[in-house]
Amino acid sequence: MFQAWRLCNEERALELIDKLFDYSSASSEILQCIHVGLLCVQQGPEDRPNMSSVVVMLSSEGSLPQPKQPGFFAERNQPESESSSSNHISSSTNEVTISLLEPC
Repeated sequence: MFQAWRLCNEERALELIDKLFDYSSASSEILQCIHVGLLCVQQGPEDRPNMSSVVVMLSSEGSLPQPKQPGFFAERNQPESESSSSNHISSSTNEVTISLLEPC
């Protein structure tokens, strides 16, 4: 997810698409879906769009807000000696926000 966010910020989001897929005629729609997807996984629940907003975003060609950092991303800085160790075990940390759905 972090890679998608980083590539989107660097205006290189199409690099996420499989090279074998011919997306030339649908690149704007693909970019729009990636962008909306990143808006849906922002760290703060108040920053995430509700589903009716997502439907509007996907069905229109208007400008979209810039996505903030994804919520399921933990930046890790480790010394180079640790990363090259042959018995290093990879792990990740996730902070999860749970959304409760209530009937209207």
